[in-house]
Order: sequence, then C-alpha cells, then structure tokens
Amino acid sequence: MGYHSQAGPRRSSGRGYGGPRHSKAKEKKHLSKVSRSLEENHAQTKEEVANKVLDQLRNLGKQTFGLSPFDRYFDSWLKDLREVLSEFESSATISVDDQYLKERSQTISNIELKLEERRNEEASRQEIAKSLSDSRVLLERIEGEYTANMRKLESQKDSEIKRLSSKISGLKEELDRVTQMKTGVFRAISKKTKAQKEAEATRSLSSAQSELEQVVQGFTAEQKRLRDDYERRKQPLFKQIRGQQKEIEKLEIDSSREGRLAACEALINSVNALLQRKEISLN
Repeated sequence: MGYHSQAGPRRSSGRGYGGPRHSKAKEKKHLSKVSRSLEENHAQTKEEVANKVLDQLRNLGKQTFGLSPFDRYFDSWLKDLREVLSEFESSATISVDDQYLKERSQTISNIELKLEERRNEEASRQEIAKSLSDSRVLLERIEGEYTANMRKLESQKDSEIKRLSSKISGLKEELDRVTQMKTGVFRAISKKTKAQKEAEATRSLSSAQSELEQVVQGFTAEQKRLRDDYERRKQPLFKQIRGQQKEIEKLEIDSSREGRLAACEALINSVNALLQRKEISLN
C-alpha cells in the first residue's frame, strides 16, 4: 500500500511535468503563427491604404467641373483633397515623415494660389460681361443714329430733287413754249423779244440744272460724311466687342483642370516616394 502510495505520486508527478512542457511548446508555436498572420495583415493594410489614396488622388486629378463660373467648385474640390490626404496621413498603418509633409504642404499651397488666380479671373468675368453689354448697346445706338440720319438725309434729298426736277421740267416747258412762239410784224412778239425770252428761259433752266447738280453733290458729300463718321465710331467698338467676347469664351473653359491635375500628380509622386522610403510595395 505504501508502494502504491509512493509510486502514485511519482507517476502522477511525471505526467504532470510532461503535460505543461508539451502545452507551452504548442502555445509558442501558435503565437508565432498568429504573429506572422498579424504581420501579413498589417502589411496588407498598408498596401490597401496606399492604393486607396493613390486611386483617390488620380480621380481628383481627372475630375472635371460643370458649367462656368467654375470657381464655385474650387472650395469643394480642395476640401475633398484635404480629406483624402488627412485620412491617409492619420492612418495607424502609415507613418509620414517631414519630407512628405513639406512636399505636400508646398503642393497644396501652389494649387491654392493657382485656384485663387483663376477665381480672380472669374470675378472679372462679370465686369467683362457688363462691358460687353454696354459696348453692344452703344453700337446699337450708333447704328440707330446712322440709319436715322441716312433716312432723314435721303428724304431731304428726294424732296429737293423732286422740287428741282419739277422746276426744271417747268422751265423746259417754258423754253419750249417761247421757242415755238411766232414772230413778225403782225405777231404779238418780235424776234428781239423772243430772243430775250429764250435767253432768259435758257439761263433759268441752266441755273436750275446747276442747282440740282450741286444739291445732289451736297447730299452725296453729306452721306459720305455720315458714313465715315459711322465707321470711325463703329470700328473701335467692333474690335472691343471681339476682344471682350474672346475673354468670355476663354473663361467658359475650365482652365483650372490642368493645374489641379498637376497638383494631384505631384501628391501621387510624394506618396510614392514616402512608400519607397517606408519600403511598402504596391501591386
């Protein structure tokens, strides 16, 4: 009984020692496996974070805005850009360094400056549009005045020509009448009187015809003066209107896209450089 009593504890002690040694080895092996798994998952998370920010930056770089004015989209775009970078930089799996922060800050500062310049250009669009409207109104007024003056002149010309033509017609009839008068001893008019009347009628007719020519020349000269004055006032306005239209057409194109794309490409380069320094490989 004493043997069993002693032997029991020894066998029991042997089983007790052998059991824990096997359990610790198994636990160590399991912990090692878990550690490797965590490291693999950790590296994969870094890749996912890196790929995500690169994709988001590419999308922001390719983003196009709708109709002008385009500056209404600038603040929203900059906000999205900062949020993308903030999410990347605040990730527990990514540790940014001073070089990345310096490059990122410089790129953001550059694109903010470019967008501000573009914003100022767009602000001037309203002034250009108003100037264009004023120029068109002035041109319409000049054209209206020219048309009205030319019509008035044409009316005066027609009236004078009609009056003088009627006078000339009457003088011709008078000359014909005098020419056809018969002279002689038994006639009411002598040859001398007839000749005087013919000479007088001829002078009157010639004077009226000369007056008509002068009137026509005068109206022609006045029409030329009006036309020259119209062209002198119109041409600078035409040139000004074309220039204003080109300025507005230029502002109808989103010229900020090139700068925004360049900024996103610069940030992508900064992120890639950071990942290389951190030895994070991407697929």
